[in-house]
Amino acid sequence: MLATARFGVINRIMAFTLRQLQYFVAVAEQGSITRAAQNLSISQSSITEAIKELETDLGVELFERHPRGLHITYNGHQFLRHATKILADVSDARRSFSDEKAVNAGKLHLGVTSLVAGYVLSDLLARYRRAHPGVEISAIEDNGSYLEHLLVGGELDVAVMVISNLRDRMALQAEIIETSPYRLWLPLGHPLVSADIISINDIAKEPLIMLTVDEIEENTGKLLTALGARPHVAFRTRSVEAVRSLVATGAGIALLPDLVYRPWSLEGDRIESRDVSGALPVVQVGMVWRKGSSLPQAARDFVGIAEALRSGRNR
Repeated sequence: MLATARFGVINRIMAFTLRQLQYFVAVAEQGSITRAAQNLSISQSSITEAIKELETDLGVELFERHPRGLHITYNGHQFLRHATKILADVSDARRSFSDEKAVNAGKLHLGVTSLVAGYVLSDLLARYRRAHPGVEISAIEDNGSYLEHLLVGGELDVAVMVISNLRDRMALQAEIIETSPYRLWLPLGHPLVSADIISINDIAKEPLIMLTVDEIEENTGKLLTALGARPHVAFRTRSVEAVRSLVATGAGIALLPDLVYRPWSLEGDRIESRDVSGALPVVQVGMVWRKGSSLPQAARDFVGIAEALRSGRNR
């Protein structure tokens, strides 16, 4: 039944407008109609009406309404990928009919850590390419220490990476673009989902799915050890999607930065996210470049877009 509804979203002939798609994507990204309305400088009622019309046209619910706000549904999560692509394709089509030829505006050499690549960099790159289509971009994904080495050596202009554990702070300049707290991931129906307070001791009793990228495993282990808990690690993986699937099917729980949380696994199973009591660390994602270096214009523009995106999230 769910699969039928999902494919129906794709296959039906739709009459939705680009404005409805823009409003939907804004609400999905912001997680709030209020924040989306503020960022778009329009009324909340305009967004609410557009979302209702879009849901009616699609024949599915895109958001679950709750007294405290709304959460994107599985169908909404699937449709978000299509809506984002449609808007990007329209932007590309408009550019292709421009009278002005895109000129080569320089080169940008980027570095990115694994955890950040799919959750922060993709959005930044999409915005940057739309604003500066003539820039030639090359990017490398690697661990934080190697990216620091490349930055200090001048082989990269800028890196988008986890900076909570930045090593060479004397040689590198860093600017935070996103701060993400650790939260607990649970399968639907787990006893801790309905708990008023979840403690570290509660987590220690559960099988733990451990993500092993960008020092997440090290940080999680240090956290639990410092609080006197000895975790039972049921599975270690470098794949966030594997963590999602394992948690959703009840193989264990996970303690991860909120920036990688999504409410559904690839199989369509629900994942719940809950706060944990106590002073948990945060993951800081930032732009990093070599101190004292004269950034090329292409890199300065990239940093500027990251700063604008950060400001939009903080509004």
